[in-house]
Amino acid sequence: MRPRRRPLRRRPREWGPVEWTAALGFGVLLVVAVTVVVGAARGPGKCGDDLREVNGDCVGVTEYSFEADPGIASLVEAVAEENARVKRGWEDPPSGPEIPYVRIALMMPFTSDEHSAMTTDMIRRGLAGALVAQRQANRFGGPRFQLLLAPDGRNLDAWEPVVTRLAELAEDTEAPLVGVSGIPSSTPETREAIAALSARKIPTVGPVITASTMNSPYFFKTSPNNDEFTRALKLYLDDRPARQKGFLVWDNRKQDVYSQNLRSVFMKHFDGRYDLAAHSSNFVGSSGTGQGVPQRYSDAAQKICQEKSDIVFFAGRDQDLPAFIEQLAAKGSCERTAKLRILKIGIGLEPTLTTEALTRRLEEAKAMIVNASSVDPAWWNGKRKPGKGLGPFLDLFEEVKKHGLGGKPLDDGYAVMYHDAFALLTNAVDRTVTELEQGDGSTSNALPVPTKDDVYNTLILPSIAGDSCSINNCLVGAAGSYGFEGPGRNDQWAVCKPVPVVEYPVDDKKSRPLYRTYRGSSTSACPA
Repeated sequence: MRPRRRPLRRRPREWGPVEWTAALGFGVLLVVAVTVVVGAARGPGKCGDDLREVNGDCVGVTEYSFEADPGIASLVEAVAEENARVKRGWEDPPSGPEIPYVRIALMMPFTSDEHSAMTTDMIRRGLAGALVAQRQANRFGGPRFQLLLAPDGRNLDAWEPVVTRLAELAEDTEAPLVGVSGIPSSTPETREAIAALSARKIPTVGPVITASTMNSPYFFKTSPNNDEFTRALKLYLDDRPARQKGFLVWDNRKQDVYSQNLRSVFMKHFDGRYDLAAHSSNFVGSSGTGQGVPQRYSDAAQKICQEKSDIVFFAGRDQDLPAFIEQLAAKGSCERTAKLRILKIGIGLEPTLTTEALTRRLEEAKAMIVNASSVDPAWWNGKRKPGKGLGPFLDLFEEVKKHGLGGKPLDDGYAVMYHDAFALLTNAVDRTVTELEQGDGSTSNALPVPTKDDVYNTLILPSIAGDSCSINNCLVGAAGSYGFEGPGRNDQWAVCKPVPVVEYPVDDKKSRPLYRTYRGSSTSACPA
């Protein structure tokens, strides 16, 4: 018998570069596959596909809903639903023709904290006003409108990726971005964002910007500026003079462009009459971080009491005013013989200033608030007849109240002014489309789709002709009828905009002179 051979034992061959490369590649593919599967299982995350997380906030541009401040979640979803409806009308209309659409972005914070210039209530009401304007514009003929949500961080400092994406969307030929609204606060970051948008030739509208130094060629403002507000206060004081006992309280935070500008404007108009340079005190405002304990008013309250001041010029933000009134109330009436009038400027009367508790504090301090404003609560509480553009706005605003807008949702003016800013852009689109249709000589039923450049060229057409505001060019807004002067005039601030002066509590029923943002120094250059 032949002996069985043992099988030869092979020594394991060592892997060469080819084998190691293949194994490494397989491993990478496996990791990628697992990541994709896990990511798909988890979904796109709180920011969705279009946005990215920066310092805990979703930042970017999107037409869809995303995780924002819980107080505005239902409003964000409502905007996303309207955007989807607009898109279906072009891509898959249920019946009738395909209707083209353009996009307008709402660039602002969608989250807030105790240091933010924009509170959650301001965000909620501003977004509600823009949604009303979007729905209103989409009820009529012409192109439809998507309202893109463009969060730029709670401190307005994450604007760079937002502007980059907006510039890309403006180059879309099917549904282009034609303008930007929002831009809520006068800060250095906002100034940089405005300059970047202007450099990209994107028309932008600020609903609530008031610092008169916030200017750029493509930046339009529907609110009066601090200088125009202050001129309205001068008219008020001419009508109701004081005993020349004025006092200035100002926010010393250098980064707050709004407060710094307001202080300089108050000094310009009132220092000569009230010697404010010698009668003033300052504090650290709560908007921003890192400059010490905010809202320290004991020095101001003590001096106001000692000097028996009857007018205080408050150069600060509304969220800092309640603490000041509390400090005044702690000093009592100081044996004043007349009410202390706290003169301020603002888009409206912030509801935190008219609560029952703060009203009692005003009574204890024998004081009242006098606010040069963009809006007047009397316009919608039945005390005055609503303007031509306010009635339709109020009707549609009733539909969005279900989103929990809080008490007195119109009084701070944010819903009204955000509506008007969006409406200014939609009206410019409609005017542009009408002119393009008349000029192309085409027999096609397709609506022309304007670009951002077309819309800008419409916006810079002068709205005022002689002493009248053209019904076709002026904005018939919820905050009145007003227009613009054209390039190189008035830095793109609205002209003929009503500026009511609102007292709280109302001292008497005497009517006040209504100031308008006149063209130059003429008081007869606007329609009645």
